Amino acid sequence: MAESQTTQRPIDDFLLGGPAVEPTPRWVRVRFGGVTVADSKRVLLLRQYGPGPQADDPFGLPTYYFPRDDVRVDLLERAAPDPREGDTARWTVRVGDRVAERAASMPLAPPPDRAALAGHLTFAWDQMDAWYEEEEEIFCHARDPYKRVDTIPSSRHVRVVVAGETVAETRRPTLLFETSLPTRYYLPPEDVRLDLLEPSDTTSRCPYKGIASYWSAKIGDRVARDVVWGYAEPIPECPKIRGLLCFFNERVDLYIDGERQPRPRTPWSEDDDGATSR
Repeated sequence: MAESQTTQRPIDDFLLGGPAVEPTPRWVRVRFGGVTVADSKRVLLLRQYGPGPQADDPFGLPTYYFPRDDVRVDLLERAAPDPREGDTARWTVRVGDRVAERAASMPLAPPPDRAALAGHLTFAWDQMDAWYEEEEEIFCHARDPYKRVDTIPSSRHVRVVVAGETVAETRRPTLLFETSLPTRYYLPPEDVRLDLLEPSDTTSRCPYKGIASYWSAKIGDRVARDVVWGYAEPIPECPKIRGLLCFFNERVDLYIDGERQPRPRTPWSEDDDGATSR
């Protein structure tokens, strides 16, 4: 799934196993305004899933923290304190005419499970121009070493029902197993009622899979918005889902081998079946 959609809802039960903070052997750099603002081979990885620690961080995801000595502090301007942010220092990043307001932060009194973050800074991911692990650019958030993604071809009978209408049915799905998320069923387009799908302007990035495009399902006058996604060009580590389509288990009636599956509760759940009138 594409974890970076802006419509995601916070959830706090994704962190499974492993410490909240740990050193990583990866060389990590952050670029902004044509300048490397942080460059370190001794970064700390914060593994977080759920509500972010600051008011402007509604959904926390894994990120990197840099020792202060490995940050271009000459490019930082201390920002005024904000009571909503608690014991967190903020800086604005300025490189020539480029400005990222309050984009750098450092915890002043981290809780015990995050004590190692003292004296370390991080950056608002989307406000920076690029992040790199070694020589590879990474997107959305830091990759969690405890997360695994497996894609396996199957002969299970998969049927997807939206608003009472069967919109997809196949016996040749590709199952994607991703740590802490529901099993996802990627289907050949030939086995999907494409006449019931409308392309969406929504896109999202996943650091484990790439850039996703979305479709809405239109059944009569009801629309299940952005209920289908697919990766036309997944990253090299995840080639088996190229060109396939996947429906949100959370928003459709999903039948596997004739048995209706319970709808999981995840950040992509909705209070109803995702269908709206228009």
